[in-house]
Amino acid sequence: MIRKVSILILALVFVGQYSIAQQEDITLEGIWKDYKFATNSVPGFNFLKDGKHYTRLEKNKVQQYDLTTGNLVSTIFDPASVKGKAGFSGQVDGYSFSDDESKLLIRTETEFIYRHSTKANYFIYDRKKGTFDQLYESGKQRNATFNPSATRVAFVHENNLYFRDVKSGKVIQVTTDGEKNKIINGLADWVYEEEFAFTRAFQWSPEGDRLAYYRFDESEVPEFTLTNYHDNLYPEYETFKYPKVGSKNSEVGIFIYDAATEKSVPVTLGRNKDIYVPRIKWTEDNNQLCVYKMNRHQNEIQLLLANAKSGETRLLLKEENKYYISEYVLDNLTFLKNGKEFIWTSEMDGWHHIYLYDMKGRKKEQITEGEWEVTNFYGVDENTGRIYYQAAEKTPMGRQVYSIGLDGKNKQILAGAGGWNSAQFSSTYDYYVVSHSTANSPMSYTVYDKKGKLIRVIEENKDIKKKQQEYGTQPIEFFSFETGDKVKLNGWMIKPTNFNPNRQYPVLMYVYGGPGSQTVKDGWMGMNYWWFQMLADQGYVVASVDNRGTGGRGEKFKKMTYQQLGHYETLDQIEAAKHLGSMPYTDANRIGIFGWSYGGYMSSLALLKGSGTFKAAIAVAPVTNWKWYDTIYTERFMRTYDENPDGYRNNSPIYFAEKLEGKYLLVHGMGDDNVHFQHTAEMANALIKANKQFDTYYYPNRNHGIYGGNARLHLYQKMTDFLKEDLKGRATARTRGNVVPRNKAKMKRKELPSGGKIVPMEKKLQKE
Repeated sequence: MIRKVSILILALVFVGQYSIAQQEDITLEGIWKDYKFATNSVPGFNFLKDGKHYTRLEKNKVQQYDLTTGNLVSTIFDPASVKGKAGFSGQVDGYSFSDDESKLLIRTETEFIYRHSTKANYFIYDRKKGTFDQLYESGKQRNATFNPSATRVAFVHENNLYFRDVKSGKVIQVTTDGEKNKIINGLADWVYEEEFAFTRAFQWSPEGDRLAYYRFDESEVPEFTLTNYHDNLYPEYETFKYPKVGSKNSEVGIFIYDAATEKSVPVTLGRNKDIYVPRIKWTEDNNQLCVYKMNRHQNEIQLLLANAKSGETRLLLKEENKYYISEYVLDNLTFLKNGKEFIWTSEMDGWHHIYLYDMKGRKKEQITEGEWEVTNFYGVDENTGRIYYQAAEKTPMGRQVYSIGLDGKNKQILAGAGGWNSAQFSSTYDYYVVSHSTANSPMSYTVYDKKGKLIRVIEENKDIKKKQQEYGTQPIEFFSFETGDKVKLNGWMIKPTNFNPNRQYPVLMYVYGGPGSQTVKDGWMGMNYWWFQMLADQGYVVASVDNRGTGGRGEKFKKMTYQQLGHYETLDQIEAAKHLGSMPYTDANRIGIFGWSYGGYMSSLALLKGSGTFKAAIAVAPVTNWKWYDTIYTERFMRTYDENPDGYRNNSPIYFAEKLEGKYLLVHGMGDDNVHFQHTAEMANALIKANKQFDTYYYPNRNHGIYGGNARLHLYQKMTDFLKEDLKGRATARTRGNVVPRNKAKMKRKELPSGGKIVPMEKKLQKE
């Protein structure tokens, strides 16, 4: 009795030294319904030519701001000023300036088509005259674009290319053979849009009197049909051209239209029609267009210079790679205004770097070099002769921003704080905005001048940092380990709230793992951060490991998966699971893995090939057989099925359904135009044939991202419940100590004598 009283007195004294702070729980509704954890972002800056001002669409108005102060300077466009204009809804969805900033194209009533493509109504606003004219009155347009002199606007309507003369209002139809699912002029087809990441397939010449454009003949490309359900008597069917592995691609032609002659000439691309043209770009010469030509294997690229009058071409540069040409080199070609040189980026020395060439295709300078990757090319200031870029120079898990001379000398670091840095430069390079985050701190946005002087902080996301304190988030810790193949892999981990090293916790691994990707980054990971923190609150160890094939570590590490996607990646994820399971505070019998898209493919393979290693897997929108995915992406890494049957059969989950052990949740959007629902339906067939039980969820009308309405909340609720039921199970312990539950009333120090030691209440009572 005396012992019990003394314990009570000591406990009361201890509590008196602390204030009680109520700890809130992270909820799925908070993440995916109320979006209370969303960070404040700073959208891309639309810099004006003076280099000091930028514009932004806010509250349906185009506003002009001073970058150095953040002050509103003026309203460029207010729809109230043109209220009642025929055909104008009054809603501004987007805008773009002419080169001289005298005119704007206002976009309204936008409809999305695929991931990037849209159609809308456009209006031309003349800032000086105050006029506001509808671009085209016979239906919505796509990709309306001013020419450099703002005298013409080109656009696409129903697969044909047009342009409008701004002064006269006359509309000229450039092509006439456009037809749905057959001929496309001036727009990318589905696979180019998805894999080469562009939709506008036309470009004005420097003087604005010529239009270079693509023509896709997709008549022989096989079709795919999506089924959508909208409470009608019958479903709606959407049929589009989708070239799967080994099938016919669109036949691509490049044409140059001359406004003076009103005629188009074809660009000479050679006899082989089974090629890709991933980009076109005008040089500084109005008579010379550069055309990228790539073979179907994507391991050879040619830069061709086309004569704008005749269409005849000559070779400027040719590059070959024993694996493939990485797609991120395509946007870095920059022709210098001197007309004598151009910038090109390449992996020719095994690392992605920047090079200077002359207009005869001779390499003059390797501007950057070293065993590290240039990860973004921002541009060149020809007035000062400096190049601006982002690199993973210090660590593949971080990024820094640099500038360097065209001669490869005098490199300067512009943003080098630990973590992830990116930048946007004003049109004159007098100012730049640095975006910075770490795995444990959200994005901040800061303005600097060209000398690196801090001008002002735009956004720090203090509210999110405060929420991290209020919700008691756990730090993301980085680690690395060596595999049996003597390869060092990097990873991160979140330990459970009130972590007890004597307890054994279930582990959830998060994976993507695709070529050139990274999940192990010292940068803010977005909304999944909060779901992972919620799982840590519930007693999970959450971890992620970047396997071989991922980015930031050079060509050898990235391209070793060539022709056998999934093989080394799966071996590495299985080894990562075993490494995590060997830790004293994890339960090797309760390891799960979750991934989306390529990550869903990886989680499926890991569960099937890692029998006994994983207890559960969640696969969202997974590829289950590479032969059902598109030509450009799959053949870049795998070649065709006929060329590489073993690579396909040995690394597609559908062929390993009989190996399923453990719990499997298979999820897909039925409106997914990218990774078709076919992948999940066929995987289900294979599992049924093998008499294997599994869970499945499908989302009608939802695309690859599975969002809209309550879809995200619904999905994450299912995944959370699945983990709780099939992975978490009952806690075990190697050394049975006091298993500490989450203490919702966390104690904060109020006052202790100098040198006093804080002893957690639970342990203090045990001691007494």
